[in-house]
Amino acid sequence: MRHLGNTILFFMLQNLPYLLGSGHVRACEKNQFSCQSERCIPRIWVCDGDNDCEDGSDEVHCWERKCSGFVCKDGGCVAQSALCDGRADCRDGSDELEGTCGAMACKRDEFVCGSRRCVSLGFRCDGADDCGDGSDEADCENCTAGSFRCAGSGRCVPAARLCDGAPHCPDGADERDELCGRAPPAAPSCAASEFRCGSGQCVPHSWRCDHSPDCADGSDERECDQNECLENNGGCSHLCVDQPMGFLCDCPGGMRLVHDTECEEINECLDADVCSQLCDHVDGTFTCDCHAGYLKSPGTGECRATGEAALVVFSGSGGVRRIDTSGLEYREISGGVGEPGPLAVHTANRTVYVGNSEQGAIYRVSLDDHSLQPVLVLEGLGKPVGLAVDWIHGLLYWTDAKTRSVAVAPLDGSERRVLISRLCKPTSVAVEPLQGFLFWADSGTSARIERASMDGQGRKPLVTSSIHSPVAISLDMPRALLYWVDSALRTISRIGLDGQHRKTVVESNGYLDRPFGLAVFEGRVFWSDEDTHSLCTADKHNGSFFRVLLSDVAAAGGLALAHRALQPDGYGVCGRSGRLCPTRCVPRLFSSSAAPHFSCEPPAESPGLDHNPSGPEQALVLPDTTAAGLLSLIVMLSVILTGLLLWWWRGECRSSRSIVLQSDLSLKESQDPLVPVRRFETCPVKDALIKVDIDSD
Repeated sequence: MRHLGNTILFFMLQNLPYLLGSGHVRACEKNQFSCQSERCIPRIWVCDGDNDCEDGSDEVHCWERKCSGFVCKDGGCVAQSALCDGRADCRDGSDELEGTCGAMACKRDEFVCGSRRCVSLGFRCDGADDCGDGSDEADCENCTAGSFRCAGSGRCVPAARLCDGAPHCPDGADERDELCGRAPPAAPSCAASEFRCGSGQCVPHSWRCDHSPDCADGSDERECDQNECLENNGGCSHLCVDQPMGFLCDCPGGMRLVHDTECEEINECLDADVCSQLCDHVDGTFTCDCHAGYLKSPGTGECRATGEAALVVFSGSGGVRRIDTSGLEYREISGGVGEPGPLAVHTANRTVYVGNSEQGAIYRVSLDDHSLQPVLVLEGLGKPVGLAVDWIHGLLYWTDAKTRSVAVAPLDGSERRVLISRLCKPTSVAVEPLQGFLFWADSGTSARIERASMDGQGRKPLVTSSIHSPVAISLDMPRALLYWVDSALRTISRIGLDGQHRKTVVESNGYLDRPFGLAVFEGRVFWSDEDTHSLCTADKHNGSFFRVLLSDVAAAGGLALAHRALQPDGYGVCGRSGRLCPTRCVPRLFSSSAAPHFSCEPPAESPGLDHNPSGPEQALVLPDTTAAGLLSLIVMLSVILTGLLLWWWRGECRSSRSIVLQSDLSLKESQDPLVPVRRFETCPVKDALIKVDIDSD
């Protein structure tokens, strides 16, 4: 018994720290790291990318120091904007757990919705379901005069929202056909890849002359005995193959046929669409990565922007508002500046530019302080319908439906100039100043999307077929893709900045009836719809994971997305030359005596090299006799040095029959892989000197 008591006492003394609640059997030394599993490891093993602790706590400690977002319970790191957004970005889903999200802490001037969304107090009892669950309209006063009471629910709909295209009553009573009676949209005309029958019917061009009449009047099988390839290559971009009846377009190896007549290079990464940004394809395997400023989500592999949460900024009849991409914070930015119009965000200055088509004006409002009044930037315009900010050169571009043009001005509106004129029905505009591109959409009778340099020169059509009414465009800069939404086709599509690799990503789903605004961010596409009065989002690759971000938006108008990653710092190419400037690129767009262009700013001259002194101190002028003496001395020294050089060179030639040019000369030649490094078998003094002069030119 005595022996047993001693054993128990020894055990208690050895485990006293653990029994007292310290959680460790022994304390680690100063140069060691204490794992949660009570193991001690050298501190140099912490944050080395390996889980040296069995529980991985040495790498969790690393993320806690380096992660600027949310640290998952398993040690992963995701952007703060991914927290509680309805999608599990952590591998263990800890970013969406109830304990992590909990009850949202709203600001003093915000209302806490039952859906955990925070909305401005001014949205309370305004007749619109801003919370998404109706909690901001619960327990409000009875309907006022002129309002419409929904049957059953008793909800009040303001008269201004009656028959506005969006159902505000649960049963849609405020949008009944007998009350509103909207006519269906007109049928679109045939696409360029289709054949128009004599009866007006549209059939695919590949059905022409296939020995099977597809038109009601059989006009697709007439005049099929001619060789169409002899005239304009049959309209084929590459190969035209004549058939006994009709013809076929074909493509060389490594390319594929699109729209029956065009060939484009095959891009496996864009075809597979498995990567959010960077993609490397080797032997059927895809490796994904992210650009600087983004972090790859460990759960989904999507590239999520670091830093602050992204904001969706939109205009409506109630003014300019913003909501974060998770849909949890919804606020007013500015009061109304007229009818809902286009938007553009300058992230660095935290400002939003808003167009007013009725007034022919553009205003500037603060992205953060809704108490500030809108500032008039430009007036006397026609009808601005599209806006874009060039954050590199400090320019504002807009499309004008009345003057049918694309114009530009400095951000302060001090000057202006029309760059593109005689358009049909311009709508949206976008810029990519890092590559020097300007894009715009035209939804006229010959609908198209075009590209030019940012001075309006070098126009190039990107989309001309299977497009009817492109009302908005947006850029996915990390992937060099342009997205557009077609209100007639009710689709969202994309294409490369070179006009290739076209794909439709979202098709009509009940929320693309009358789309207006469009934005692309991270792995998602955002758009506004006037008929359903909603802000929607879906996967940018294929339209999956569709979600209504905000419903019951009053007269949805322009749409933009604000985040620093969308407007990265850098040096944009300067004009049509496509080169980078050693100093800075200066836009020279507003001179009436010269064509608009961009040019590099010349480097500042050194004060000691001023050849045009304007002050009392004049340049020193030597007497003629002194100048002549110096000249004679220079000539004499040159002759002596030349003789010494020839004497030394001959000595070197005797000691070696073969030499190689000096390393600096060889290095300069090797910069061009098509020019080999020359080696001389003898010592040609004259040839070597000539070669040095040529390379140093």
